[in-house]
Amino acid sequence: MKKRATVKISKIIILIVAFLFIATIGKLSYIVLSSEVDGVDLQAKAASITTTEQTLYANRGNIYDANGEVLATTVNAYTVIAYLDESRTTDADNPRHVVDKEHTAEVLAPLLNMSKERILELLNRDAYQVELGPGGRGITEVLKSTIAELELPGIDFISDSKKRYYRNSTFASYIIGYAKENEEGKLVGELGIEGYYDDILSGTNGNTKYLKYTSSNYRIPNTPEDTVEAVDGSDIYLTIDFDIQNKAENAVRELQDTYNTEWAIFTVMDAKTGAIVASATSPNFNPNDTNTITSYMNPLVSYQYEPGSVMKIFSFASAIEEGLYDGDEVYMSGSIQVDSETVISDSETDWGEITFDTGFAYSSNVAATTLAFRLLENGDKKLPDYYDTLGFGKKTKIELANEVAGDMEVVYKSELASSSFGQGISVTPIQMLQALSSMTNDGNVIKPYIVDKIVDSEGNVTYEGKRTVVSSVYSSQTVEKMQELMHKMVYEGLTSYWQIEGLSLMGKTGTAQIASASGGYLTGEYDTIRSFAGIFPEEDPEYIVYVAARHIEGSSRNFASVVTSAIEEIAKHAKLTDETKEVDLSKVINADNYLSKDVSSVTTMLENKNIAVEVIGDGKYIIDQYPLKNNPILENGKLFLVTNYTNITMPNMLGWSLNDVKNYCNLIGLNFEYSGYGYVMEQSIGEGTILDLANMSLTIKLE
Repeated sequence: MKKRATVKISKIIILIVAFLFIATIGKLSYIVLSSEVDGVDLQAKAASITTTEQTLYANRGNIYDANGEVLATTVNAYTVIAYLDESRTTDADNPRHVVDKEHTAEVLAPLLNMSKERILELLNRDAYQVELGPGGRGITEVLKSTIAELELPGIDFISDSKKRYYRNSTFASYIIGYAKENEEGKLVGELGIEGYYDDILSGTNGNTKYLKYTSSNYRIPNTPEDTVEAVDGSDIYLTIDFDIQNKAENAVRELQDTYNTEWAIFTVMDAKTGAIVASATSPNFNPNDTNTITSYMNPLVSYQYEPGSVMKIFSFASAIEEGLYDGDEVYMSGSIQVDSETVISDSETDWGEITFDTGFAYSSNVAATTLAFRLLENGDKKLPDYYDTLGFGKKTKIELANEVAGDMEVVYKSELASSSFGQGISVTPIQMLQALSSMTNDGNVIKPYIVDKIVDSEGNVTYEGKRTVVSSVYSSQTVEKMQELMHKMVYEGLTSYWQIEGLSLMGKTGTAQIASASGGYLTGEYDTIRSFAGIFPEEDPEYIVYVAARHIEGSSRNFASVVTSAIEEIAKHAKLTDETKEVDLSKVINADNYLSKDVSSVTTMLENKNIAVEVIGDGKYIIDQYPLKNNPILENGKLFLVTNYTNITMPNMLGWSLNDVKNYCNLIGLNFEYSGYGYVMEQSIGEGTILDLANMSLTIKLE
């Protein structure tokens, strides 16, 4: 048996280990009990180290039109500054202060929307540097780039913050809405798509946590860091078509400027899918300047009013659907007794005995009332039931906030009578468009929508708008008959105002009294709401148009002139008129982006492509253009280039189309009026006249 090995540990080693252990315990106890070690204040040292959390801000998503044109984006905001002190310049060939104050003020004035005199006043101050305000404060990246391209000595920029930028100003403002900084410096959407989809556009902020010394604000090296990355907001693509929207904007602007409307709305919807391709309103606002907002209610979804005779489309259609209509049947127009106190009348013209088909073309209230009573006596589905199925009296749930439901309460026989021709009930424009979709979809009601798709920060499509059937209300036979009647209204009605050469249009007009707050109706000369519902082209409908204007100081002919002019332009854009159906696509040129480029070189290049260029102003660089990038210009078409001008001289407009005149005047903000049809034959401002935009107005005559 082996002996167990033994290890002898020296007593000295045991004593040394015991001493070190006791010393360590003593040192730790001293550190714990003492506030200072080796001359270092431990409490102060600990206080100087802190965990810091830094927010990583998400970028807000952009808003685009259906073709990818940017409508809303986030940009850096800058302030334009001018260095005035000559001591900044050490090389005469490379001046770093403002040398030619006169020239600098002259060039910057139109860009900053300030007078040359005001800028000169700032440049002549006895200071090292000055801010060129107010026009030079909060400018966008685009404008900064334009000014930088001018290479003006002494002009520089300081970064302010991030801001939301709407390049097209008042364009579709109630649809797009706006976003502005809150107290924490975050962009928050309010109104329109910006407000409705604020969470999706905003994305999710991230953060990073780390240790740092508070005295120096520096991160402590080799210490752990905890980071959650920000997720940028999604981009939203609307169903809005930039060109069609622009034509609708022109129309409502003309209604306001020429005929002093209290409000007007011009909306265009895809007849097959329900996509809203344009919706312009007047008044509107500039989302870049929220001080221009006079109302937070979007007329498309928030205005409710008595629609007038456009409702006859649905009262007639409902009678047809129930088998209670014979278009060749004769009735006595003029007036009809409803009850002991109520008499419904037609216009002042005595038509006598006419057919019901003619009654629709003439917009007879007596015909509509007679049909409504037949529905009531039929005992099955009554007119209010049809209105409900069409979507009146309830929200469409389009992707816009503050939608109202309207009022379709019909109790008494007199209310039923008046509802048949659009009085005593209230609707919204979006409800009217939804109901009209039944006339282009074999009797199916299609839900309107305005968001084409949503794309996240990784490029994934997370949502796509699509055609949605809300209900089925009419048979295809009923729709076919109603399309025939709407054709008769345009081509066999009381006027020829709604006929458009080269385009087959179906439609129905409406003129409604305006309810008074004190009861009854307003009785002023212009106290009406004029409206028009149009569908085109007749053979295969592509678009539904609904236009309404309150208190238009003009005749029905004036109203029709504005609306049909816009419809004609839309149809031409969509190649739906006879003269545009056979367009040679080989001769179609898409506009490029010419902003900030030299006017002379761009003009030469475009003219070599047989594009007629109209240069606006006497500047050297391009600051705006129409059409915009990727929009088509037909051979021999006209392209407008706006320069960083000091002066604008009046061009020779003889031979211009009305559309060309509108585009020119809208680009520079020149008020104009016109008369006649065709092309410009006379202009009130002579060629070469320097324009005073604030005090001049143009009148043109078309033939």
